Amino acid sequence: MTASVWDAQDHDLELFERELSTFVPDRIFDAHAHLYAKAHFQAASPAIVAAGPDSVGLASYLQAMSELTPGRRYSGLFFGFPHAELDMDAANAFLAQEVRADNQSRAQMLIRPGMDPEFIRETVRREGFAGLKCYHVWATQQPTFDATVESFLPEEHVRVAHEEGLSITLHMVRARAMADPLNQQTIRTFAERYPNMRFILAHAARGFNPHHTIEGIGSLRGLRNVWCDTSAVTDGGAFEAIIDALGHDRLLYGSDFPVSHERGRCVAIGDSFLWLSEANTNFHVAYADLRPALVGLESLRVLKTACRTMRLSDSQVEDIFWGNAAELYGLS
Repeated sequence: MTASVWDAQDHDLELFERELSTFVPDRIFDAHAHLYAKAHFQAASPAIVAAGPDSVGLASYLQAMSELTPGRRYSGLFFGFPHAELDMDAANAFLAQEVRADNQSRAQMLIRPGMDPEFIRETVRREGFAGLKCYHVWATQQPTFDATVESFLPEEHVRVAHEEGLSITLHMVRARAMADPLNQQTIRTFAERYPNMRFILAHAARGFNPHHTIEGIGSLRGLRNVWCDTSAVTDGGAFEAIIDALGHDRLLYGSDFPVSHERGRCVAIGDSFLWLSEANTNFHVAYADLRPALVGLESLRVLKTACRTMRLSDSQVEDIFWGNAAELYGLS
């Protein structure tokens, strides 16, 4: 990974000005972003983390997003960077402290299976967390990429979220994601059984292959405590399917910072997907001037296309970037 991963280059800024400056509103709530410190990783940190600063707090995030989308004002929903070898207590404490600097931002507590539900409740109340963030790397099933939701989000944790009025950001796994019947059944069961819990399905219901979201999102139709975020989805179709099945008011803009500042994009291939990046792709070819853009810009392009295809009004676009999250989290 090159040093340029953290920097908006001239062609990024030109792309934003040409294609996105009239689309992206001035005020943005980012529903999926990571804050972290390298010192909290107890093993080698992920490549995108290793490429950046030692400590990535709110100020670092705001600076990076101002380079990605000049002139925009950000608040957001933040959580730590999930990693199998992470000092979770330290990561959660760091996050809570950073997010307190902005009263329009919210934080989610990283959780893992086996964590005492009463410890979660006490920590949420003490630190002011607005939600919970689970992740498959802590699943009790192996391999974790094939894990059921219950193996990394136990029902006792969902019950706490219901009782405390918390959101849960869920990055589901299994090969076909939203098209998988087990994922559909668990999400619907939890949502119906615990109506005061609010699900946010990360990455357009893990629509990195949008055909999975297109096929499966209708199974959640009618659930009013389920939202999806747009984070790091760079292939078309998933956003349109969510708007059609759940409504535009259930789609939240998300950057997946710092993944937003990686170069390349994710594309559907067959029944799966592939991340194209400078690490695995030769962008220097004779027949074209290939200059990969930042993932965050590629995702915004796809969102713009979806909003146009679905004929959303300007106010509905503003809902995706701010209004829907404002209603969800009681923002002014």
